[in-house]
Amino acid sequence: MIKVVILGTGNSTGIPLIGCQCAVCMSEDKRDKRLRSSVFIETENTHILIDTSADFRYQMIKHKIRRLDAILYTHFHKDHIGGIDDLRAFNFIQKERMKMYANELTLKTIKKDYAYNFSENKAENTLDADLFLVDPQTPFSVKDVNIIPISVWHSDIEILGFRVGDFTYITDASKLEEKEIQKIVGSKVLVINALRKEKHHGHFTLNEAIDFAQKLKIPQTYFTHISHQMGLTKDVMKELPENISLAYDGLSIEV
Repeated sequence: MIKVVILGTGNSTGIPLIGCQCAVCMSEDKRDKRLRSSVFIETENTHILIDTSADFRYQMIKHKIRRLDAILYTHFHKDHIGGIDDLRAFNFIQKERMKMYANELTLKTIKKDYAYNFSENKAENTLDADLFLVDPQTPFSVKDVNIIPISVWHSDIEILGFRVGDFTYITDASKLEEKEIQKIVGSKVLVINALRKEKHHGHFTLNEAIDFAQKLKIPQTYFTHISHQMGLTKDVMKELPENISLAYDGLSIEV
């Protein structure tokens, strides 16, 4: 069994959006308050994070997460890697290097944007980490956890989703090829992006995400990476099939 905690379900701006006074951003419903997207996966022996979001520090403190064995990165956009510097805290606590897994483009971006953490003469108290290249066609393991990477198209950028046991996590998807979809078949829980109701070049719409989940006959699907344009959670939930829900920050799932 694995435990999954949804740390953030918002898009790149989060909700509320700075300065916005729409009904969603002004909502007092806790489900409408969305940090940037990230999930924490825990087994008896292993603790894995998918993406160090721009809200990473707060997410770790809020959920009292005190150990991380590895970080899996979906892609290089700042709402998904922006918390990297705060990984140093886990170096201090765990007295070991952090393991970071990503595809080639994401690794290149991390090494460029955070070069001061990876230079030969780096300063004291910078991040100590080992970077591992993920081939989307090659499963890998973190301690006792087996991980199946999934190639996903985010507009014209190839990014990663991940399957861990019967749990699959995909964010920022606009298209998946059939051979990658087959990796998801049989999952009991799917978390996948649904940005808004209107068409978007880089993300599934609400209806596209519903169609995707229903074609795969996933027993339980949750939508994430949600923008304030989606509408109020309480209203959108009424439109969804019985086994499909909007995820919310802090949602805990056992799979």
